[in-house]
Amino acid sequence: MEIESAKCECCGLREDCTREYIAGVKADFGGRWLCGLCSEAVREEVAAKKRGDLEGAVRDHMSFCAKFGKKGPAFRVADGMRQMLRRRSSDISTTSSAAAS
Repeated sequence: MEIESAKCECCGLREDCTREYIAGVKADFGGRWLCGLCSEAVREEVAAKKRGDLEGAVRDHMSFCAKFGKKGPAFRVADGMRQMLRRRSSDISTTSSAAAS
């Protein structure tokens, strides 16, 4: 299995994925690579509007992400996860230190 880095055409987030997965995502979105968060947002948009216009939903989401610049929604989620993990790691080390005393 060969891993490649793919850049989301909506938000710019990079993900490491297999070539097969990348090809599948591109097939689902008209040749465009979308990260997991953006692909779900586009699917929800299509379902919510009950329209089969996937291309229009992709364009709308790309426009939405462009409003945020480099710090789009996906980056904010990733930042939040990073902060949560740091806090959790800190809590675990504090608890371990207290238990050892």
